[in-house]
Amino acid sequence: MFKDKTLLITGGTGSFGNAVMKRFLNTDVKEIRIFSRDEKKQDDMRKLYKSEKLKFYLGDVRDLSSIKNAMFNVDYVFHAAAFKQVPSCEFFPLEAVKTNIIGTDHVLTAAIDYGIKKVICLSTDKAAYPINAMGISKAMMEKVFIAKANTVSSDSILICGTRYGNVMASRGSVIPLFIEQIKSGKPITITNPNMTRFLMTLEEAVELVVFAFQHAEAGDILVQKAPACQIGDLAKALLELFNESNEIKIIGTRHGEKLYETLLTREELLVAEDLGGFFRVPSDKRDLNYDKYFAKGDKKLSIEEEYNSQNTQILNIEQIKEKLLELEFVRNELKEVKESKESIKVL
Repeated sequence: MFKDKTLLITGGTGSFGNAVMKRFLNTDVKEIRIFSRDEKKQDDMRKLYKSEKLKFYLGDVRDLSSIKNAMFNVDYVFHAAAFKQVPSCEFFPLEAVKTNIIGTDHVLTAAIDYGIKKVICLSTDKAAYPINAMGISKAMMEKVFIAKANTVSSDSILICGTRYGNVMASRGSVIPLFIEQIKSGKPITITNPNMTRFLMTLEEAVELVVFAFQHAEAGDILVQKAPACQIGDLAKALLELFNESNEIKIIGTRHGEKLYETLLTREELLVAEDLGGFFRVPSDKRDLNYDKYFAKGDKKLSIEEEYNSQNTQILNIEQIKEKLLELEFVRNELKEVKESKESIKVL
């Protein structure tokens, strides 16, 4: 599917962008274009990988002309550019609107203009029953790509999306914070030990996108089933892995946080197709035919429970440790700590 193709990754210098790039760099793909506004991170990638397949485009999805500059002769687009931090979006919601909603519309407009074959838009579990600005903006982003997908022929361009939970050890996530606190001997700060979150590695997030490329139809949202854990157990698992006994300090739930996250709403489960390890949520194909839309209505009403981080498989501490050891980041941190302790013994 990707042989001799040109891929464009918006937000390509972020955690997911890097993971997608590494997934395809050593394949028979023709070219990978990294689009982002961070020139320092682009320069770091350029020096690290030294690959002729990698091309770098400086720009911002908020600027339609800059994204158009990167679209010519592209086959597929992975749209990962977004504001993802809950607190920053809470304080600056219009900035989230400009990037997550309007920026997505710019990407799709440019993709349609340039005849791109497929666009995958990345969303988050916070878009389901959203309570914070980041989740609301991503929920609107989903509405934008679904509406756009229904206005164009899927024979010319296929627009779809993926929705996933917490990507473990991604930038700004809790695992690097906990590890840094453990290494520095500080208390591990936990908002609520009973809070649950889905657990997904970056590699699993990338495979979800690849699955969407292979199986999604226009306007679909693809969701991967995932286990979850309690945040308190996550902290204990890390302490056991690092063989430390830091204090665990409960600081209380922060502004805009949920006790648990939802990957599929009850309403989506009503229409979702179970594909084994994945769910496919088809888009609503109705239009503004008012009689059909309002007078007739829909007799079906979901009595299903939503798919959330409370009713999925909850990992125990040993299972969390196994999941953590799948992460190269965690393995490297453990190796560094071990080597540091051994050097101290020698001295």
